[in-house]
Amino acid sequence: MTLLTSIDLFAGAGGLSYGLKAEGFQPIAAVEIDPVSAKSYGFNHQSTNLIVNDIRQVSGIQILKQANISPGELDLLTGCPPCQAFSTLRTRRRKQQLDDPNKNLIIEMLRLVRSMRPRAVIVENVPGLADDEHFNKFRLGLRQAGYRYTYAVLNASDFGVPQRRKRLILVALRGREIPSGWSSYRCERRTVRDAIGHLVPAGTSGDPLHDLPENRTPAMISRIKATPKNGGSRRDISPELQCACHVRLDGFKDVYGRMAWDDVSPTITSGCNNPSRGRFLHPEEHRAITLREAALLQTFPKNYQFCLDRGKEHVASQIGNAFPPDMIRPIARVISRELSA
Repeated sequence: MTLLTSIDLFAGAGGLSYGLKAEGFQPIAAVEIDPVSAKSYGFNHQSTNLIVNDIRQVSGIQILKQANISPGELDLLTGCPPCQAFSTLRTRRRKQQLDDPNKNLIIEMLRLVRSMRPRAVIVENVPGLADDEHFNKFRLGLRQAGYRYTYAVLNASDFGVPQRRKRLILVALRGREIPSGWSSYRCERRTVRDAIGHLVPAGTSGDPLHDLPENRTPAMISRIKATPKNGGSRRDISPELQCACHVRLDGFKDVYGRMAWDDVSPTITSGCNNPSRGRFLHPEEHRAITLREAALLQTFPKNYQFCLDRGKEHVASQIGNAFPPDMIRPIARVISRELSA
């Protein structure tokens, strides 16, 4: 059977490409601006032609030439433009700016769609993208280029990903309708226990992503130990143990909270190894989740490699910014059937 071809823009560490490969697609090229994330991609997708460059500096013809195909021959073009510019969190913090240059990256993707003429397109981003004028321009451009599309806000937990993670997914096909039901997929829910409950204690595994030590102050360790196991919150501990800022202003209630074994995790973000950034404490052990645990909650396989050249925080960003591989699989299955018909 001939494999369907795909090219991944804003490829990151390669989560989307991994999910596509599991459904029979062959990632023949990828574009990623960050050299360390690109290194992680290369560790796990060694046969893919990887272009380490700003998407604004490459043409569709250059990408196709690298992949050794011509316009109109590519089966699937995917892209997850950086989502921070469309994040509702940035809106709440009043930091979002109308002229954020990253908002134009989805228009850059439209430029590449027009020149590469893939048979299908997938775009992933935060739900806030739906209300942005750049998304309106992107959809209009798709229609003008002969594509029919549909989009929906989906929750990763419905796709077997053990976390709450809402994402806007757009699917487009050139010259044909999208099969109905692609966005209504549901499967048995997986929990934090399903994803990480089998791991040996952190620090003893031989896996660098699971064994990297933490550096916490004695006061912070005391707060963590006082937080009830299996879903406890910082609000469950006495005021004298809480950070003074939390006593004064009770916002962002999930910070320094524990995950619950038999529930899905919160959204795994770029701060997933830092309990001050969300509910990222282990359900039982007195620590934040490890990078390996975060990757498993994103449905990366347990042997997936990440480049540590820029330290733990950069790996956390690679993991948190990734498209969960298992979330793309049912959508890729629908597209594969349609393109193979």
